[in-house]
Amino acid sequence: LIEFKTPSAVQECFSVPHSQLPLSLSRILLQVPSEKILRAEKVLRNAILARAPHMIRDRKYHLKTYRQCCVGTELVDWLLQQSSCVHSRAHAVGMWQVLLEEGVLNHVDHELNFQDKYLFYRFLDDEEEDAVLPSDDDKREAEEELQETLLFLSQIGPDAHMRMILRKPPGQRTTEDLEIIYDELLHIKALSHLSNTVKRELAGVLIFESHAKAGTVLFNQGEEGTSWYIIQKGSVNVVIYGKGVVCTLHEGDDFGKLALVNDAPRAASIVLREDNCHFLRVDKEDFNRILRDVEANTVRLKEHDQDVLVLQKSLRPSSHGNIPAHFKYMITSISLLSLPIHFLIHLQSMNPSMHLFKQTTFALSGFAGQIHCDVRQPREDSGASAGDDASQGSEQERLDYSVASKRRVFSLALRWATLQGHHLLEDDTALSFLEVRSIHKHTHAGIESLTTILHGDLINPLAEQEGPSTGSMSSFELMSSKDLAFQMTQYDWELFSCVHEYELVYHTFGRQAYRRSTANLELFLKRFNQVQLWVVTEVCLCGTLSKRVQLLKKFIKIAAHCREFKNLNSFFAIIMGMCNPAVSRLSQTWEKLPSKFKKFYSEFESFLDPSRNHRAYRLTVAKMEPPIIPFMPLLIKDMTFTHEGNKTFVDGLVNFEKMRLIANTIRAVRHCRSQLFSESSTLEFFVALIHFP
Repeated sequence: LIEFKTPSAVQECFSVPHSQLPLSLSRILLQVPSEKILRAEKVLRNAILARAPHMIRDRKYHLKTYRQCCVGTELVDWLLQQSSCVHSRAHAVGMWQVLLEEGVLNHVDHELNFQDKYLFYRFLDDEEEDAVLPSDDDKREAEEELQETLLFLSQIGPDAHMRMILRKPPGQRTTEDLEIIYDELLHIKALSHLSNTVKRELAGVLIFESHAKAGTVLFNQGEEGTSWYIIQKGSVNVVIYGKGVVCTLHEGDDFGKLALVNDAPRAASIVLREDNCHFLRVDKEDFNRILRDVEANTVRLKEHDQDVLVLQKSLRPSSHGNIPAHFKYMITSISLLSLPIHFLIHLQSMNPSMHLFKQTTFALSGFAGQIHCDVRQPREDSGASAGDDASQGSEQERLDYSVASKRRVFSLALRWATLQGHHLLEDDTALSFLEVRSIHKHTHAGIESLTTILHGDLINPLAEQEGPSTGSMSSFELMSSKDLAFQMTQYDWELFSCVHEYELVYHTFGRQAYRRSTANLELFLKRFNQVQLWVVTEVCLCGTLSKRVQLLKKFIKIAAHCREFKNLNSFFAIIMGMCNPAVSRLSQTWEKLPSKFKKFYSEFESFLDPSRNHRAYRLTVAKMEPPIIPFMPLLIKDMTFTHEGNKTFVDGLVNFEKMRLIANTIRAVRHCRSQLFSESSTLEFFVALIHFP
């Protein structure tokens, strides 16, 4: 540890503090491009000159000639045509932004953001007037390395695109930009306790800041607090005078908020621990404004001096255009006992002219997905408490109010029974509430006989438990890869279609709390493990090098067809099986694998990239149409992160922000099954099989 005696000692030990840095420095990421990026620039330039040489030429605009330039839109179009790993135009923009950030691709007017417009860009090798054209050998090497280069850029492109958006002034960010930033904020640990409304506000004011050198001081102890920081990349040391480095903060952590909240001096100094650190910054003025706006847009309903309902004004346009603006409030928290009453009142007030039975379908389906609570036995005084609001008025008014209340309750019960009837049938309290009586027949399993076995027989494994001793290569290689992938998809679809949406809720919150079974979900998760270990077993049991190479080729083909059939669960299981150390360490086998299959495998492996919350996978799924068999372990991870990172009850009220996040994952599962894997899919497969044997 380094001891600090006085503020001046900090200045002597470290570089210039952030407040004294030139403004332009925070906009520069890397002053010297890395070797990988330099090579990527050469490969792309040579590939363009080999495949589309007309793209790089002198261009004239407004009586001025720009030498050896490309057009932004043409670069994006060309990139989309070269590889399937480029998902969209925005993704392609991010890939070119990587080159622009490191200075190997430059805008003719030195703009820092790559744009999909008629703007001129120039490669670094074309900056000199006597730029050398690539030879035939250079072009051939570029052709060989192109797919690998595109795969590399596709992995880091989304991060560059995010940085590009964050560099824009807040007033110039589009709605799409704000949605991208908001999606990023959902998975930052430091913001997990904030409501979605606050996160949307932050998306509009966050500023990107970067520093290239370790040892840079962001701020010193005792200075006035002007900003709140969130670490996007890198790490920092927290330094206190006389104590030295007291702790280290890493990606996802935040610092500097306490000085803004308390309007107090900085309690410590922050020093960069490594080179090339990236931060998200919120200035004090924006921070205070968000706090004021959130409180101003919050409506609280109290009963007996306690909050029972908290609403926040929605900043997003409603998906239902017929809902007036003054109804665009979202529930953030509500007491459990008040929830059904306020839900019914809210539905009726949205459009009194419509019958409640017709308008509850959509709202109740979302409501049932957002929160799962037990229907409790009504208390004797519940009728009195429900009628307190109508205690004043004429006898006819009280009668009308009572009839309307009963209609709302029965309409809700009817719709709930239609949408979630199986839960009502399983719940004795709900059946009692609905006054349904039925005869339940129970089957009892009895012990008819006792069989004694020796202790030695008990501990010895059975023959089938020892696993196979030989592989199935002889029969496996006779099967069509596409046929096998299709049969796997059919079986996986049967398992996936049997998984009820609420099984994910039971699995996440703990099935003991609900006393419900998650057998279908567990079977589907077990299927993933079976496919993964099947790949490992087959490869390891194959004793011949040439046959192992054939096996790897076979599994890569099956994985490709699984992705074609949108069976992402088996696709990931096969790729993760090939990533298993027992398979990946077979260096001689991988060396014999043809380069074509190596490229396929590298592309598939990129989908496993967990960076930025599995962005590569999510971008791929977003482009697909149902039916889809999703990567179920990732959905489980999303729900677990939401559950453990957010409290279910806040100040005794149900946290609706958490329930909405849970509901979003459930809706994603529902979307994947919105179209059936039907006979038409089978017919299309056999037609494809005839044309492509």
